[in-house]
Amino acid sequence: MKISRREMMTATAAGVAAAATTASAQSGAPQPQRPGRGGTDPGPRNTARDAQNPDILEPPSTDRGTVPNLRFSFADAHTRLERGGWARQVTVRELGISTGIAGVNMRLNAGGVREMHWHKAAEWAYMLYGTARITAIDAQGRHFIDDVGVGDLWFFGSGIPHSIQGLGPDGCEFLLVFDDGSFDEDNTFLVSDWFKHTPPDVLAKNFGVPASSFEHVPDPNEQYIFSAPITGPIAIHPIAGSTAVPHTFSHRMLAQQPIVTGSGTVRITDSKVFPASTEIAAALVEVNPGGVRELHWHPNTDEWQYYIEGQGRMGVFAASGQARTFDFRAGDVGYVPFAMGHYVENTGTTPLRFLEMFKSSYYADVSLDQWLALTPPELVQAHLGFDRHTIEALRKEKKPVVPA
Repeated sequence: MKISRREMMTATAAGVAAAATTASAQSGAPQPQRPGRGGTDPGPRNTARDAQNPDILEPPSTDRGTVPNLRFSFADAHTRLERGGWARQVTVRELGISTGIAGVNMRLNAGGVREMHWHKAAEWAYMLYGTARITAIDAQGRHFIDDVGVGDLWFFGSGIPHSIQGLGPDGCEFLLVFDDGSFDEDNTFLVSDWFKHTPPDVLAKNFGVPASSFEHVPDPNEQYIFSAPITGPIAIHPIAGSTAVPHTFSHRMLAQQPIVTGSGTVRITDSKVFPASTEIAAALVEVNPGGVRELHWHPNTDEWQYYIEGQGRMGVFAASGQARTFDFRAGDVGYVPFAMGHYVENTGTTPLRFLEMFKSSYYADVSLDQWLALTPPELVQAHLGFDRHTIEALRKEKKPVVPA
């Protein structure tokens, strides 16, 4: 029997596909299947990415419907490399759902300076590594200067001019959060840029010095993040005749007394404890292995998350039978649209630490457990069919990380 070329090619392709399927299955690679559902993926595929996102490759059976993407990693963002450090951003251009908040991850080497600048959006920051010196003035001409370290925050309101410099021995890394999803770190008001685009004779009149004084202003393209000498301690560099701002622009978040449960901790920082932070509220959450940031929602605004360490998954309930689960690791950004129910579970073997940020002056959440506990039990039973034991286990006191 003569076999045609077409039949031979088809048989060869089938054999290759079968071999690939077998190889993929035998290699222990994760597969998009569970008992009675799905099948193997012979490829092409990115096995490393699949392994990092098990709840997307093999979603829980409770996931349903079309929920938009709520995750983006800084590892997938473009990095701008400069003489004094680097920066990368996650905005509405990278994470389309995030219309209200944008984030920037920045590294300043020792001596590296984020040029004196200001912007239309308010800026909230969390120090991830090292130490930095921050400076600013307010509209009344009152000055601010502070050295900040890991776990410290700062907040500069819209239009407040400021600078940041990495200190010794190894500079710093920090997260910046802005109250505008379309913010662009490459489109801020730089002091050198303004000088370069103002006539020298106008500068001379403004500052009362000869126009030649401005001949050596650097090219703004070289000043975004540049290197400069580190001055001595703040105490030996007072600004004569100046007045300090009435409310400090920095805050020691890790010095706050946390809410402690048997499975983790939560520190909440909003304008009640950090008066300057009028536009951004935040919580630092730590969940022990096996623990869960309880089922809850936020009644005031969307939630923007940044994962600091560990690994976990977030399940989001979007109403009308829609739900989706996402996996997170250090450096990832998560997002929860306004009022959507969600939980965050530690799926690793080490603590899971992440930040919750809100475009609001205050922090607010509603606990599903507490709501049920404070509702007449007969009504809860009629809705959900709970037995007496389950109803009695409901907690009237909010426990943000469970088991309590």
